[in-house]
Amino acid sequence: MDTGKMLTRIGGLLRQAESTDNEHEAEAFLAAAQRLATSSSVDLAVARAHIAKRERRPTPAQRVIPIGEAGKRGLRTYVQLFVAIAAANDVRCDVARSSTTVYAYGFDADIDTCEALYTSLLIQMVRASDQYIKSGAYRSATTEKVVVERRYGRTFHRPVQVPVAAVTARLNFQMAFASRIGRRLAEVKAEVETEAVRADVAESAPTGTALALRDKELALTDFYTRTSEARGTWRGPQASAGYSAAARRAGDRAGKAARLGDSPELGGVRGQLPRGAGQ
Repeated sequence: MDTGKMLTRIGGLLRQAESTDNEHEAEAFLAAAQRLATSSSVDLAVARAHIAKRERRPTPAQRVIPIGEAGKRGLRTYVQLFVAIAAANDVRCDVARSSTTVYAYGFDADIDTCEALYTSLLIQMVRASDQYIKSGAYRSATTEKVVVERRYGRTFHRPVQVPVAAVTARLNFQMAFASRIGRRLAEVKAEVETEAVRADVAESAPTGTALALRDKELALTDFYTRTSEARGTWRGPQASAGYSAAARRAGDRAGKAARLGDSPELGGVRGQLPRGAGQ
């Protein structure tokens, strides 16, 4: 038996000895652990530390995610993309007023997944929006703009159709891209969780994954409530420069075609569950 398995076996006996209220059982488990440790020249303290490390349950954490420098155009759509990814990976977010920073709350593995997906998808979003603008396709579209006029001492608001500006097209494109990515990831998450629960039923363990998912959600909610100092809810980007239906359709198409990549979130929900959850 290799050292790792031996440490696990001895540590299990120690755990049983320490968890029972029966004095005779405790002595029997401890004696068995000591005999096994002696025959294999393993120190009991080392075995105890080994099993404690293996069974340590992950806890949620907060991580600061830099989005960009203050004043950079489009930061709000970058934030929208990260928040959309986070929502599908059990990560909660607070957003700085300047949109330069996102404060992510979740388990380390989930936040790692969010950062990996964000890095890839941000590059794809920016590249696709650049190509759309360079194509000049947005120039044939118009958007409504309200013109304020004063006549005869009165103020009038008159809607007029004006050409879509490049900045308007870019922002609308990226908003639609991020929104589509959020929907795609949410669908994948729902499918994976359903399959995991279904597998439990097939294995005659009908509540294991469902309880683990619920425990994970409760742990994150409790951590976020205790840690977050946010005073409001981020409501997403606003296309203050105007609206472009054509740019949104183009961004949505690009979001559908974007490569999500091989990530833990797509590979299966079980790997993200805290050890011991639901038990």
